[in-house]
Amino acid sequence: MELHDDLGGQVALVTGANRGIGAQIARNLNDLGATVYAGARSMNAEVPDGCEKVLLDVTQEGDIDAIADGVFSEVGRLDILVNNAGIGEFGDDRAERSSAGRSPGQRPGDDIVAEPPSRIDRTLGTNLRGPMLVCKHLVPLLVQQDGGRVVNVSSGMGQLSEMDGGSPAYRVSKAGLNGLTTYLHGEYNEQGLMANAVCPGWVRTDLGGEEAERSVEKGAETPTWLCRFTPGNPSGDFWRDKERIDW
Repeated sequence: MELHDDLGGQVALVTGANRGIGAQIARNLNDLGATVYAGARSMNAEVPDGCEKVLLDVTQEGDIDAIADGVFSEVGRLDILVNNAGIGEFGDDRAERSSAGRSPGQRPGDDIVAEPPSRIDRTLGTNLRGPMLVCKHLVPLLVQQDGGRVVNVSSGMGQLSEMDGGSPAYRVSKAGLNGLTTYLHGEYNEQGLMANAVCPGWVRTDLGGEEAERSVEKGAETPTWLCRFTPGNPSGDFWRDKERIDW
């Protein structure tokens, strides 16, 4: 596969870019020369040096619409969209462990009978509805460029073949995000858009926890790699460690 070695002249938006994997992806893209808009839910949040901080709560369509208008008026293009913002299911917002890092037989979180409706609404609203709204407003910019890219940060817990119990809202939200990925491929690939989903693995972030097996740098590696795809590269796939995995 051919990759862009330099993203100079290209424009990227990364949601949830004020910490963890999102911040590292934004940092990597900036280092590659892209103009990076780093989305954060508060303008008081810190984002990587060299990135343009923008107010973006993916549950608020007004924020998304304002960014779409602002990016177009400032730079007139968008080449890369990384849907990274997401939440886990625990009360302290710690994300569930992905199937890549979870111990065999461990079932994190509640079953669906015990799942509070408020948690279902909040998880689906952030992890699935949010990326759908972001795409609704920003895909028109992406398809103006040959080889526009959408990278959806998903989880192995969203694999249909790995629905082995626990964390129903989180699992279904990530399965839905994978579905959004395949939809975008089917709808827009002929217009040059490449959409892919990625499982970063179990990463040591505020969400993943200190026991996670991977560094933030490792977790951001494959998402960044997907952002470097040149026109005509694979689309509509699910990736981990630069290899395709099953849906």
